[in-house]
This record gives sequence, structure tokens and C-alpha cells, in this order.
Amino acid sequence: MRLAWLLLVLVASLAQAGPLQVQGVRLWAAPDSTRVVLDVSGPVEHRLFTLMDPDRLVVDLKNASIETDLVKVKTRGGVVQRLRSAPRNKTDLRLVLDLGGPVKPKSFLLKPNQQYGHRLVIDLFGGGAKAAVAPSVPRKVQTPNQPSQLRDLVIAIDAGHGGEDPGARGRKGTREKDVVLAIARRLAALIEKEPGMRPVLIRDGDYYIGLRKRIEKARSQRADLFVSIHADAFRDSRARGSSVYVLSQRGASSEMARWLAARENAADLVGGVSLDDKDDLLAEVLLDLAQTATLEASVEVADNVLQEMRRLGKVHKKQVQHAGFVVLKSPDIPSLLVETAFISNPSEEQRLRSSRHQQQVAQAILAGVRNYFASNPPAGTLLAKSSTRQHVIRRGDTLSHIAQRYGVSMNTLRSTNKLKNDNLLVGKVLTIPASDG
Repeated sequence: MRLAWLLLVLVASLAQAGPLQVQGVRLWAAPDSTRVVLDVSGPVEHRLFTLMDPDRLVVDLKNASIETDLVKVKTRGGVVQRLRSAPRNKTDLRLVLDLGGPVKPKSFLLKPNQQYGHRLVIDLFGGGAKAAVAPSVPRKVQTPNQPSQLRDLVIAIDAGHGGEDPGARGRKGTREKDVVLAIARRLAALIEKEPGMRPVLIRDGDYYIGLRKRIEKARSQRADLFVSIHADAFRDSRARGSSVYVLSQRGASSEMARWLAARENAADLVGGVSLDDKDDLLAEVLLDLAQTATLEASVEVADNVLQEMRRLGKVHKKQVQHAGFVVLKSPDIPSLLVETAFISNPSEEQRLRSSRHQQQVAQAILAGVRNYFASNPPAGTLLAKSSTRQHVIRRGDTLSHIAQRYGVSMNTLRSTNKLKNDNLLVGKVLTIPASDG
């Protein structure tokens, strides 16, 4: 009996020690990198190295095999021009990726999740891919009568997830990464038509970008605002409605420590002031001032967007929410995250699939952004050149508070807007003159 049990254990061990199978290959091409994903039947030992003349990436997998037909299906993507395979040392597998240029590879393993099994992920950076991030719509051309020192507002639009990361999924198979990209593109097209505004799409295709890389791309474009677009999900399919988030105080505090640790690289976070030669207290004060101003602006623009989202239907949370999302942690760019709807709710999933609803969501986000910048145009922008500004009255506003905020007298506000008294109607738009003169 004991001998039979030992034989069963031996057979099971031999079965587990059999060749690992490469079950799938996926390529995701981003503007500045290419991601290669190998679906494998279990954890895999691997080694990779590059070769030149011509450029190739060699991936050696221990005790593995792959179907020849699978290799033929995936022939190119991004910098990858062709994929070849061959057995090595009788038991191992060698994959060769023929490349369009030199790359810097980085690999890591992922454990199974709800959608995928074991994966070997290889990121290829470089290879002659376009490094710049540009909107999918043509950029505005400056006309001769526009003063060169005045600029457009830059709105960075971040479609969440992408590539290997599909985000949440609805019952009909709708993927979050697809619907939020559609909304982002619609928002970019609307912003392009706005006088004094220019859109920048952080992701304009089906590929993944790291969370902090998204912030870096927005900063490289000198963005005035960062809007991240998502579609929520919950285990209870009855959950519905949109939400708008800004950075939480806890998230802001943890990010402060990170900035202080890298102060020599943080000059751009506080208006170009170098922190390298500042003591801890002064550096912390400078960063705190920058962060406080950014958070205040984030809350105000988020509130404007939330008010506009209300017009589309139910909101999941009536107030702007606070969370520690990484994409909200820029200390110098006001940032908000819009959960457009619950993709896990069948009716809201259907709405998210509708091009009409996607357009309405984009219009609501634009309206909120427009309302905020009408009252808070950054210096040096074409919007700031306007002789008048606008203020949308909110609950709690008073005429004296508005006058103090914009540096004008109450009498000027009354006469400009033909107010008979100081009673203000929520939602009414006040015209704010540039000065009392």
C-alpha cells in the first residue's frame, strides 16, 4: 500500500515537472514602448538579452514549449517585426523577437487573476517609437494677430487602464479601457474647438501607461489640468451613478515625503525654485504651499464637473470624494478623476456603450472645466486676456465674498450684472469685470 502511494506521488511530481506551455502571445504598442505578454501555464524561469546588427531580443524559457502556429499568428506589433521560436538544450524554449531598432528590455512575472493566468511581461523601451504625446486632433495654429506671449490652456485627458489592463468589465463584455478612451477622444475633440484651450491625450490607443508615467507626460506638456476618466464597478450590480475624486489628505501627506526624499529633482514642482539647497523645514513649507494651492484648485474644478454630471442623471456621491489615487498626486497640476458610471450595472453599461451618452459625458466634463477656468484663468493664457470673467454662483456664495475674491467692489458687481439687490440665485452666472476701472 505504501509503495502504491509513493508511486502516485512520483507520477504526480513528474506531471508537474512536465514542459511549461506558452499558451498565448499578445503585443501592445504604445508611442514610446511595446509590451509583449506571454501567457504561460505556470511560473517560468527565464533569461533575456539583446543582440545587434540586426536588433533582436532573445528570451530563453526553461523547460518550456510553444505551438508553431501560435508564433505565426503574432508576427509584428510596435517595434516587434517578427517572432520566431526554436527548442534549446532539448528541454528549453528560445524565442527571438526581430526588432525595428535598439531597445531596453524589462521583464516581470504576473500571477493569475480573474481574467488571466500566469504571465511573463516584457516591456521594450525605445526602438525608434514616437516619444511625444500628442492629441488625436490637429493642434491649433497661432494666427499672426495672437500675441506670442499668450498661450492656450492645456488640458491633459487620461483614459484609464489600457492594453493588458482592461479595467472593469460589464455583463455584456464591455471593457472599461475601451469606453473611457472613446469618451476621452470625444472630450479632446470638444476642447479643441474651445477658444483658448488645447487637449493632450495621455493615452490615444490600446496600450498601458504606468500611473506615474501618466503624470510625467502631463507635466512634459505643461498641462494646466489633469482629468482621468474611468468607469466604476461593484459586486452589487444595483450600484449606479457617477463620482468625482480629488486627492485625499492622507495621499497628499505620503506624497510629500516622497518629494522631500527627491528634492534635487523637485524644482519644477514649486515654480522652478530649487529645493536642493534648502533645509528640511523650508523645503517642506515650499512644497506644502504648492500642494495646498493645487488641492484647492482641484476641489473647485471637481465640484464644477460634479455639478454638470448631475444633469446627466444620478450621481453615486453627492459631494466630491477624496482618495489616494496615484494619478491625482501631482503637486503642481490640479487633478481630478471622474468615475463616469458603474459598468457593472447593466443599464449603465448600456449607456456607456452608447455614442450619444459618451458625447454627453464629454460635454458635461467640458462644461465643468469651462466654468472653472472662466473664473480662474491662469496668467499668460488667452482666457486671461479677456476683459471679463464669469462666476457661477454656488450654495453659500455672497456678493461680498465674490467681490473680495476677484478684487472688485460690490457696487461694480451690482452695476455690471444689473442686480437690484444682493440676493443671489444658485446657478446664475455673474460677469466679473477685470477691474473697477
